[in-house]
Amino acid sequence: MIILGLDPGLGTTGWGVISAEGNRLSHIANGQIKTDSKMALASRLLQIDLELTDLLLEYKPDAAAVEEVYVNSNPQSTLKLGQARGVVLLGASRTGIKVGEYAARSVKKSVVGVGKADKNQVQAMIKILLPGVKLTGADAADALAVAITHAHHRG
Repeated sequence: MIILGLDPGLGTTGWGVISAEGNRLSHIANGQIKTDSKMALASRLLQIDLELTDLLLEYKPDAAAVEEVYVNSNPQSTLKLGQARGVVLLGASRTGIKVGEYAARSVKKSVVGVGKADKNQVQAMIKILLPGVKLTGADAADALAVAITHAHHRG
């Protein structure tokens, strides 16, 4: 099973693709979709959609998993994050694959064993679970963690 993990964000949407065969996980690819903050909101959302479509066509995942939105202290930032997340959910769903959604705490617990793990602990465990992985950034690492969580929770 090929799983696409997504960590949505308006400025940077992380993505990671893994293969899950039974309990065996292997890294396929990871990266980041970056948008220019000087662009109009609609153009940034379109860019996320177009690049996500390219990823879906290239890797043909059997499932996708998306990190749930956490509430920011800045309502405007939370709203923009929610819009980026909506684009990601729609884009992945458009292909007909199942899309799992996981809270950040659940992802950390699944990957590290502790719901309050920090980013460094998550990245260290990703490197253990996916030997040889070269992370393209923190958002890509988070996306791989979401994909790993989905692999652990799939039935």
